[in-house]
Amino acid sequence: MQILIYILKRILQTIPLLVIVSLISFFIIRLSPVDPLAELRLNPSVSQETLQKETQRLGLDKPIIVQYGKWAKSFVKGDLGVTSNGEQVSSKLKERIPNTLLLTVIVIFLTWIVGIPLGIFAAINWKTPFDRILTVLTSVGMAIPSFFFAVLLLIFAVKTGWFPVGGLTSANFADMGIFSQIKDMAHHLVLPVTVLFTISLAGLQRQMRGNMLDVLDSEYVKFARAKGLSEFKVIFKHALRNAVNPLITLLGFEFAGLLSGAALTEYVFQYPGLGRLILEAVLKSDINLVMASLMMGAIMLVLGNLIADILLIITDPRIRT
Repeated sequence: MQILIYILKRILQTIPLLVIVSLISFFIIRLSPVDPLAELRLNPSVSQETLQKETQRLGLDKPIIVQYGKWAKSFVKGDLGVTSNGEQVSSKLKERIPNTLLLTVIVIFLTWIVGIPLGIFAAINWKTPFDRILTVLTSVGMAIPSFFFAVLLLIFAVKTGWFPVGGLTSANFADMGIFSQIKDMAHHLVLPVTVLFTISLAGLQRQMRGNMLDVLDSEYVKFARAKGLSEFKVIFKHALRNAVNPLITLLGFEFAGLLSGAALTEYVFQYPGLGRLILEAVLKSDINLVMASLMMGAIMLVLGNLIADILLIITDPRIRT
């Protein structure tokens, strides 16, 4: 019952956050010098009457506060409007959000299943050649820009032909069997997952190593060893449980971090995800598509933080009180 009340409180607390995010995003986009109708104005075949109708349809002839109120009202009702091309925003999001969630979940899963053990072993073998090599590799992983790394892998894929260089599926995807479809999607995911996994792994492994070293030097771990407990119990029963708590707190921010980092990666590999959709919408100043995409990204961040808080309650009994 306490957990349900806590979850309800956190959900209510996110409402002002989402309102602030929408206000800042809307006014920044609307006050930018980019004209949403720039392409139409440059087209000599488009009449002034058509431009006037488009201006009224998009609400560009209204004051900015009225435009925001109109957008907020439609968003609450679930009507996300249409893009500058006349497509339904909701249909565009339905196409892209599952792809971004698939990429994000795979990257986070691989990062945690590899980064946590590497951080533990690096802390246990502190100042050994194994630890020093990992430190160098993670430093390189944290220093390399995701966009630059993505371009390098793209060039590698073009030169070798080992991996597809764009999209999530092949042209004949619909004609494949279920296992062939899974294999085809996995083949297309290798490159974007490798880029995001490498960048995320470096930070998580370093964080886990630092937390573990701090915990191993604490009094209760020394006391557990003095009692004669095996090293396995000391590490995985006493030290790990406390060392992993700060990482669980950061879990929610990984969703937002991967979303922002995935935008350029998705653009390089032409991956049909939410990050690429936001980037393209911003370049076109498509207000309905940008706002809907940003709000979905904010909701993903809120859900990630909520999941992290629930996991913390489960792993750390002190938080329950």
